[in-house]
Amino acid sequence: MKSGKSVLIANMDRNEAGHLADIITAAGYPSQACHSLADMMNVLAESSFLAVLLDIDNRSIRSLAMAYPDICFLCTSRDRFHPELKEALCYHIFACINKPVDPDELVYWIRCIRNNQTDSRDPPGNDDSGE
Repeated sequence: MKSGKSVLIANMDRNEAGHLADIITAAGYPSQACHSLADMMNVLAESSFLAVLLDIDNRSIRSLAMAYPDICFLCTSRDRFHPELKEALCYHIFACINKPVDPDELVYWIRCIRNNQTDSRDPPGNDDSGE
């Protein structure tokens, strides 16, 4: 297992959520799925996650990111452009992944999140440069 924290999959389409969970699990990351916004809010209030993967059609991204600043939000979308979500894409979403989801791309972004969080926990000045 690569990380103690899970990736939360918030997707109303149970088949799509299952497919995403299979990709994440095959890459060695634990995952958990929920199928409604209410379920997602309850689960987020109870547990800590490495990342949340949700469909970009969710208009609550800004409030979620503000309520859970330690969680990285990944989104999926069939559309290539989202001018109505310009602020969310700039400030609150770690990455947006096109559907159908490329397994390698999804795992890459989760690995980036994990590595970024690991690096950020190191105390200042703790590097391997010997200086």
